[in-house]
Amino acid sequence: MSHTEAELTAELIRDLLREQHPDLADRPLGLGARGWDNQLWRLGEDLAVRLPWATESADALLLKEHAWLPALAPHLPLPVPVPQRLGEPSERFPRPWIVTTWVPGTPADRAPVTRAADAAGALAAFLTALHRPAPAGAPVGRGRAGALADRAKGFAEQLAKATDLGLLPDPDAVRAVWEDALDAPPWDGPPLWVHADLHPANILTADGTFCGVIDFGDLCAGDPASDLAAAWVLLPDGATDAFHDAYRPSPDSATLRRARGNAAANALGGLLIADAGERGLPGGKPTWGPPAQAALRRLTGTRHS
Repeated sequence: MSHTEAELTAELIRDLLREQHPDLADRPLGLGARGWDNQLWRLGEDLAVRLPWATESADALLLKEHAWLPALAPHLPLPVPVPQRLGEPSERFPRPWIVTTWVPGTPADRAPVTRAADAAGALAAFLTALHRPAPAGAPVGRGRAGALADRAKGFAEQLAKATDLGLLPDPDAVRAVWEDALDAPPWDGPPLWVHADLHPANILTADGTFCGVIDFGDLCAGDPASDLAAAWVLLPDGATDAFHDAYRPSPDSATLRRARGNAAANALGGLLIADAGERGLPGGKPTWGPPAQAALRRLTGTRHS
């Protein structure tokens, strides 16, 4: 992970606002979160500033959100961060940045849902609304939103690492879920809009249910199974069937098999990120452990320590 040479401070961000969006420059400003690619600073009560600070790809992800999300947001039943302004690269900060609406809530890795039926319905309604045919020119899904075979090498490496670290009570059970997904027929419908990164830190909760979805940097046209995987990772025990009953159109067996494989791969990645956090390694997030363990238990029927 390579961070920008410029230290991101409130003073720097306020200077950038004065230069390019002076009508916003005097609002209260405070650090909201440091993500994989971007830092989020709250700007007043209803806005936020997102600036890339890690990975070269962060610039393109922000520009993609700015280009596509404003048209999608009005059709989504949960609040999302809608881009309002674009910050151009400058001498002070040589990368693009955006001003978005602020979405209140607590990330689900820190505040899991407790109202299972409400959360299942909210997630199903959100994905039903999002999963519409994407227009020509939409970014094409790869990795998590592409063919499962594209993830095979990464899955094998992560499975081996998690096994070596003793994180999995039954690696063969996890492998079996993955191999069954690989054997499932591929998506043969039109490429649909997918979020493609619905891990617990990218969906917000309040009062025991979901209240918002954030970080659309991986937004693309692809296989809806990549998002349907979230049912196993985000929902409490016993809520997956309620989600599938509410989602439209009802997913067929092949799509559910691919979704299970994506869920296993996503949970495996979350388990390793949590382990890195427990050991104090850079980029580690201990709060990702419990949802990853729960997802793998649901998928395999085995208990994780």
